[in-house]
Amino acid sequence: MSTALAVGSGLCWTLAYLLIIRVGLREQTYGMPIVAFAANISWEFLYSFVRPSNGVQHVINIVWFLLDCVIGYTIVRFGPREFPYLSRRVFYGCFAAMLVLAYPAVNLVGTQFDAGSGVYSAFGMNLMMSALFLAMFTARPAGRGQSVGIATAKFAGTALASGAFAVRSDLAARYHGGLLPYLYVAIFVLDLVYLALMLSLRAAPAPAPVSSAAGQPTITRARIDEPADVDSGR
Repeated sequence: MSTALAVGSGLCWTLAYLLIIRVGLREQTYGMPIVAFAANISWEFLYSFVRPSNGVQHVINIVWFLLDCVIGYTIVRFGPREFPYLSRRVFYGCFAAMLVLAYPAVNLVGTQFDAGSGVYSAFGMNLMMSALFLAMFTARPAGRGQSVGIATAKFAGTALASGAFAVRSDLAARYHGGLLPYLYVAIFVLDLVYLALMLSLRAAPAPAPVSSAAGQPTITRARIDEPADVDSGR
């Protein structure tokens, strides 16, 4: 049961990464918050190559790391245009600093809280990521760089991962206390809110063009709808 849930989680998160890459390339932006990306790729590198996970999770981690490298390309390629008030040198310097600081943070959380297994760091990072996706939704007009498909795959992937750990009775003694259950519930709630917001954005009618004082139509920023084929797998 736990293995099936873990595989389902891996597939859903893989789909989320693929959709993030697709939407990012299509809309010439990045689809994962930069701070979340720095923590994410650090965790995947750590548990793919430095302290590799066991079994199928190791393969999943490597696939995620490779996909995250492509997401990193979209950040490098399109990230500066999201911060027009920063020079490219400052943007790339800040991005590099985030990567440098994220790796030891993920490593230290893993070694000090769960003997290097990465469980607390993974779910803690997921909670941060869920909050940052909500922040990105509010910061970007019309959900640019995001989609219902991404929100759905992210929601399902983390929910299945929570279930995979929750059903394992052998972990009850090792991960006792209320921290992990809190993380499961908090991530579930934030991801559900994010999915609901993306669905409401899709359902909202596009704004009508506004005429200028001279009687000529002016161009307004229309809502960016995701093509139906992006979500066809959901």
